[in-house]
Amino acid sequence: MAEYVQVFRRALQQIGGHGGIRGLLVQFFRVNDVKTGALVGVDKYGNRYFEDNRYFFGRHRWVIYTTEMNGKNTFWEVDGSMVPAEWHRWLHCMTDDPPSTHPPVPRKFLAEIHRFNQSGSDKQYVPYSTTRKKIHEWVPPKVGGE
Repeated sequence: MAEYVQVFRRALQQIGGHGGIRGLLVQFFRVNDVKTGALVGVDKYGNRYFEDNRYFFGRHRWVIYTTEMNGKNTFWEVDGSMVPAEWHRWLHCMTDDPPSTHPPVPRKFLAEIHRFNQSGSDKQYVPYSTTRKKIHEWVPPKVGGE
């Protein structure tokens, strides 16, 4: 009987942690996962970072992406490039100190403006070749007076 009480209590925590049934369903359909944990911080774009050490290592830190970034609706189109560099370190367990409590040292080479990953779109970067071809296609010889 005690196990059922624990399961019911955990279900209520899940529903309350996501802001009700609607929030729970939105989170499930958007990320395909409904975890609750302690809010660790929010980055400059509005992404929220959570941690719960009851989950096993590698799944105990996660991000809930913002729904709008740089004027673009990102409700269904989340991308790993939406995580800033300072939060990437914490998210991937490179450090135990989140940037909300230990801000990183500012670097000149870090970009302040976020750009979405353009791979797979018509705006993707395609390098051009600076060397001659090593293999040339075969061109058939012309026959007769053609």
